[in-house]
This record gives sequence, structure tokens and C-alpha cells, in this order.
Amino acid sequence: MDNNQHLAVLIDGDNIPSNYVKELLEEIAIYGNPTLKRIYGDWTKPSLNKWKKVLLENAITPIQQYGYTTGKNATDSAMIIDAMDILYSKKVNGFCLVSSDSDFTRLAVRLREAGMVVYGIGEKKTPNPFIVACDKFIYLEILKSETEQETNNAIQTRVQKSKIDKITPAVVNLIKTTISDLEDDDGWAFLGEVGTLLQKKQPNFDPRNYGFQKLTPLINSISKFEIEPRKLPKSNQKLIYVRVIS
Repeated sequence: MDNNQHLAVLIDGDNIPSNYVKELLEEIAIYGNPTLKRIYGDWTKPSLNKWKKVLLENAITPIQQYGYTTGKNATDSAMIIDAMDILYSKKVNGFCLVSSDSDFTRLAVRLREAGMVVYGIGEKKTPNPFIVACDKFIYLEILKSETEQETNNAIQTRVQKSKIDKITPAVVNLIKTTISDLEDDDGWAFLGEVGTLLQKKQPNFDPRNYGFQKLTPLINSISKFEIEPRKLPKSNQKLIYVRVIS
């Protein structure tokens, strides 16, 4: 992950609730510098009034797009056209497409074909084609859950438990096969490489989906895996290795 990469953040205002904006921008800052932030919608509509209150506070530029034809999403078209203009300007290294709309699937594919890294951010209702078209996809709900956990321990316990319960046999098998893809002759795989390959295989894979902040405690919670910290020679730094035990 290159934290210095310049990112264009394009938000589908018709599709994303405004109450996520703080957590959204904090998450994006992890992956790079959001040098361009735009939100698209018909600002004459009352439904976007809540967004207006947070735009100035977060330096997000509103782009007006009237709905010229009933039943057609003009906002999507404006956002796609802008994305291509930004791509050809060569001023950014990557894009954050903030929407739960599958209409942006082809855009994500096109941007990646051009060598751009694409982060998708949306709600859990987002269709899978858009999710897998991105390099990484983050669910908005887990960002809001983190904020709630910080302010209420009781909520934290319930949220944590509910997410742990979502670790399915399919998730365990995904981790198991990924370790097998990378293991050495003794069955050990470097956890950093495991995490990278998991992301490539399933862009929406995120330990936070299951109530864990990092991959290590997630894997450590599953009895089928063994974790071994290894200290580097002449250093206090430790590398984490993992293997399948059953």
C-alpha cells in the first residue's frame, strides 16, 4: 500500500448516506492522499440537503447534475465522464469510487486496465460485480461500527460477537487455500503475503467484516490455523507466519 499516492475521490451523492462522511474520509486517508474530492447529484433535490452541511467542512466539491430524463441516472453518467477526464489528466495514481451501484462496474474495470488502483466503498447491499471489479472494496457499515465501538462497550461486545459468528466454512476454506498457495516445504506461509493474496482473490475481504481489526487475530481465532512469530536476526522486529493444522 502506497500511502503517498494521489487519489481522486468520486462520491455518488444519490447513493451514499451523508452520515458516513467522517469515517469515509478517514478510511481513504489510509490508502493515500485524497487530492481531488467530488460528489455528484441533483442539488435541487431535498434528499441531498444533509450532504450540503458537510461539504464545506470536508472540502468536497459538489457537482450539479440535473436529471434530464425520468428513469435515467444522470448522476452516474456525469461521474463516469469526470472519471475518464481525470484519468487522462494523469494527476492521480488511483480512484476511490464511493457508491453501492453496480453501474460503476465497467468504470472500475476500465480504470484498472489503465493502470489505476481502484478502491470501492459502499454499503453491504453493493452487487458483487462492482465489488470484484475493484482492487479493494470496503463496506461502509464496518466503518460506522468502529465509531460505535469506541463510544459504547456494550455495543462493541454485541457487534463483535455478531461479526465473529459470520466466519463461515467458505471463509475458512478461502484462508486455507491461500495459505496452501504460498506455503513452504514445512507448510508455513508469511502472513503479509497471505493477506495480499486474500485481497486479490476477494476484494471485499477485510478482517473488520468479522469483528477483528487485523488479520492476525482473525486467523488466531480459528482453530484450524497455527501462528508463529519469528524474530528477525539482529532486530527486534517480528514476522508472523501461519500454517494449516487441520
